[in-house]
Amino acid sequence: MNRARATGVGFTAVLMWALLALLTVRTAPVPPLQLNAICFAVGGLVGLVWTLATGGLGQLRAVSWKVYAFGTAGLFGYHLFYFSALRLAPAAEASLIAYLWPLLIVLLSGLLPGERLGAGHVAGAVIAFAGAGLLVADGIGGPQREALPGYGLAVLCALTWSGYSILSRRMGTVPTAAVTVFCLMTAVLSVPAHFALEATAWPAGAGGWLATLGLGLGPVGLAFFTWDVGVKRGDIQLLGTASYAAPLLSTLALVIAGSATASLKLALAAVLTTAGAALAAYAGRRTARPDGKVTPG
Repeated sequence: MNRARATGVGFTAVLMWALLALLTVRTAPVPPLQLNAICFAVGGLVGLVWTLATGGLGQLRAVSWKVYAFGTAGLFGYHLFYFSALRLAPAAEASLIAYLWPLLIVLLSGLLPGERLGAGHVAGAVIAFAGAGLLVADGIGGPQREALPGYGLAVLCALTWSGYSILSRRMGTVPTAAVTVFCLMTAVLSVPAHFALEATAWPAGAGGWLATLGLGLGPVGLAFFTWDVGVKRGDIQLLGTASYAAPLLSTLALVIAGSATASLKLALAAVLTTAGAALAAYAGRRTARPDGKVTPG
C-alpha cells in the first residue's frame, strides 16, 4: 500500500468518528461500561475479520503483553470517559471538549525529545481552549452546573486519547492486527466492571440497537484499524490536520439529527476549537527539527 492510499484509508477514521457523538446519544439508556462491552465485542469481531482477511493472525503471538496492556488501557479508558461524559452533559458541548485531543497531540508532540514547541502551538492552544471555555462558562455557578462532571470527563477523554496517540507513535512496528486484541480485551474488562458498578439497561427499540451496532462497526470498530494504517503508513501530518474537521462534523451531525440545538455559542465554540487546533497543526508543519526535517504535527 502506497503513502497516498494509506492516508486515504486513515482519513476514513475521521469520518467515522464524526458520528461517534450522535450514535452514542441514540444508545441511551445503556450505561457506559455496558456500552463499552457491547461495542467493543462487535469491534473485536470486525478486527477478527480484518486480521483473517489480511493474514495477520500469526503476527499476534509476536506482540508483547505490554503493548496489549497499553492499547487496552487506552481504548477502555477513553471510551469509558467519553460515554460517561455524553450521559452527564449536553452531547454537542461534551463532544467538542473531548475533541481537544488533536490539539493536545500537537502540543505534547512538541515537547518530545527532538521536537520544538513554537509560538503557533501556544497561540493555537489559547484559541482552542477559549472555545472549550465558552462551552462550560454558563455552567459554572449557573443552571448548567450539573453538567460540569460531564465536561470534566470530556477533558479526561482528550487527555487519554492524546496520550495514547503520542505513545503509539513509538510503536510503529506493531502490526495493525494487534488492535483486534485491544478491542476484545476492552470488551472483556468491561463486563465485570459493568456488573459491579452499573444497573443493566438495554438499548431502547430498534433505533437504539442500530445505533449500538453502528458504534461497534464504525467509530468503535473499523475506525481504529483504518487509523492505525494511516498513521503508520500514510502522511501523519495530513491526517493530524484532517482530524480537526471531526469536531465540526460531529457538531453538524448532532444538529442535523435534532440531538443538539444550533446556537451562536455552539457555532463559535466549534470554530474556535477547530481554528485553534488547525493553527497549532500548521505551526507543527512549519517547525523544523535540528536535523532539518519538518516536525510532524
